[in-house]
Amino acid sequence: MIHSDVPAFVRANLPPPPARVLEIGAGDGALSDALRAAGYEMTAIDPEPSGAGVRACALRDLDEPAASFAAAVAVVSLHHVEPLDESLEHLAELLEPGGTLVVDEFDVGAFDREAAAWWLEQRRTLGTHDDATPDELVDEHRRHLHTLEQIRDALRPHFDVSRPVRGAYLYRWDLDQSLRAVEEDVIARGELPAVGARFVARRLTRDEAAATTLPA
Repeated sequence: MIHSDVPAFVRANLPPPPARVLEIGAGDGALSDALRAAGYEMTAIDPEPSGAGVRACALRDLDEPAASFAAAVAVVSLHHVEPLDESLEHLAELLEPGGTLVVDEFDVGAFDREAAAWWLEQRRTLGTHDDATPDELVDEHRRHLHTLEQIRDALRPHFDVSRPVRGAYLYRWDLDQSLRAVEEDVIARGELPAVGARFVARRLTRDEAAATTLPA
């Protein structure tokens, strides 16, 4: 499922079509299909795809020549990628120098007990009962997912990474689009952390990447 503002965010930060674009963690391929319809040449991958147009492949195993893609898109997927450092180094090799990476993420590092309790409460309101307590939900996710800062740290040797823009995300996680305004309001009142984050990164040139490794 593509949430309403995701395609607009992605399109606003991609080069114009017909650029060749890689989607990481494409799921059912809906976003790639939309971008393909807009004129982009898409390659969609996912270790466990749920759509016919998505290649069953982990990022680190994608066998494409260096600098094959003008851009890449990762929507709520990099927090699952393993191994993180090796996979993002390979992503950098796949992108042409100066290429764009567009990221939409769930930051498990910001997902705290209050966020988990709010999410569980909305699930109950929608008629779904979850056995986990808020603390158990937080512990489970922090054990298995990469935080936003871990993702950004793994990107920095290869990319110029912009400052993340934080916002609502929980309404997108097995809830309902109608809860977006509710979540945004609770965040604005300081009663809930903003666990969504979006940023754009630019693939460094060889000289720029080498400069990042020089001692200060």
